[in-house]
Parts: sequence; C-alpha cells; structure tokens
Amino acid sequence: MLYGSERRQLMADGILSGETALVTGGSRGIGYAIVAALAGAGANVVLAARHADDVEAAAAQLRESGAQVIGVGANVSKAEDIETLVEAAEAAFGRVDILVNNAATNLHFGPVLDADDGMWAKMVETNLLSAVRLCRRIVPGMRERRHGKIINIASIAGIQPGVGQGVYGALKAALIQLTRSLAQELGPDNIQVNAIAPGLIQTRFAQVLHETPPIRKAIERATPLGRIGEPDEVAGAALYLASPSASFTTGAVLVIDGGMSLGSFASPDL
Repeated sequence: MLYGSERRQLMADGILSGETALVTGGSRGIGYAIVAALAGAGANVVLAARHADDVEAAAAQLRESGAQVIGVGANVSKAEDIETLVEAAEAAFGRVDILVNNAATNLHFGPVLDADDGMWAKMVETNLLSAVRLCRRIVPGMRERRHGKIINIASIAGIQPGVGQGVYGALKAALIQLTRSLAQELGPDNIQVNAIAPGLIQTRFAQVLHETPPIRKAIERATPLGRIGEPDEVAGAALYLASPSASFTTGAVLVIDGGMSLGSFASPDL
C-alpha cells in the first residue's frame, strides 16, 4: 500500500498549473494533505489555519519541495479574518479558483442534548458559517470568470449517526445540503460545488476516536477494508474534484470511508 509522499508521486503533475487554491484548516491532517496534493499538481495554494506558527511551518515545509504555497493565520469563525484571508490570497495570486472548506471543530463528544448553546454557536460559526462566508466573498470572482471549484469537507457523520457525534454530524449534514444547494445555484456560472465525506481518518482531530480502543475496533470491524484511512486517501478525492476531470461533477458527495457506511455500526461497549 502507498501512503504519504509515495502516493503523491503518482498524482498527475501540472494538471492545476495556473490555478490558485485556498484551503482552510490546512496546517495538518486532511487539510495539509490536500494542500500538498494541489500544490504537487501545480496550483498556487493559500494555506490557512488559526495558529500563525503552525501555518508558516507547514507552508515552509512545502516550499522546500518547490511548491508555491503561502500561509495565512486566520480564524475562519470570525468574519473579519475571512476578509483578511481572501485579501491576502488575492494580493499574492490575484484570484481564488479553488476553495476547499476544510476547517472544523468538535467541541462536544457525547449526547446531543448535553451540548449547551455556546458549544452549538461556536461549532456553527466554524463548521458551517465559515463556508458560507468564504463562498459569499469568493464566488463573485468565480462568476465573473465563469470558472470555479468549491470543495466542502463533510463527514460520514453527516450521513449516518456516529457515537457521540450528534452535534458534529448535524452540522456536517447541513454542509452537505449547502453543497447541493450551491451546486444547483452556481451551475449556470460553470462553478462546480462538491463535498467529500471521510470516515475515520488517522488525524489529531479524530484522535478521540482512533485512540479509544473499543471505538476504533468497532469501526474497523464495521469497515470492509478493515482499517481506518490516511489523510492522503482523502486528498486524492480533493485533487480529482479540483481538476478538469471533474468538470461535469457537481452536487456530489464522495464518501471515502473504506466501505463503513455500507453496513451497520454497532456501538462499542465503553
């Protein structure tokens, strides 16, 4: 099996030359893998995340391999940071052709009704409203050029309930519906809008799941491929959706979960 840089070497070079991508939550995990894949395909990439030090370290690492990547520290739950982020992207590369809404937070792991209003509000701002605000800011330019790709990173938790993930799943379901609505509205402008719904991926964001043995074992048992995924296995789907090969793909939700959603998920004994 191929992971990491070995898989990226198999990706087509140059298919995104001249394109500019903006990836939120891009300093680690799935976001970082997507940045690396898009940059490896020739795109200019703006890597955004909350912590400026992490952003610059990630961007510098990619630039060492010749990638055209800049890092911007931005908290996308704040409207003013979104404006600063897009202005930085436009100053560096002139425009944004590919928007990847990957930033997310999960402040509550447990029953839905145990989450207070403050948790809901913070998660709505980051997991849903950030995508709306970024689209509102970037889509006019895409419309003018009649060219654009929007990729929303959802989750299989937005398709079927996951243990302790009710709040997170509700917002990912909303993101999937936002994807479909935007695909319908922006199709006449030649803007493709799609979503990716990963299963359990080996990231720090999901460590409460893959580092809790009963949960991980239950997920692996319920997954036909018998394992959890790697960030690069999601990045490959993002590269397809960002590429010219996906010019007739819009409103789609690509499920990247090793087949887990094909069967039933038995709750582990915790």
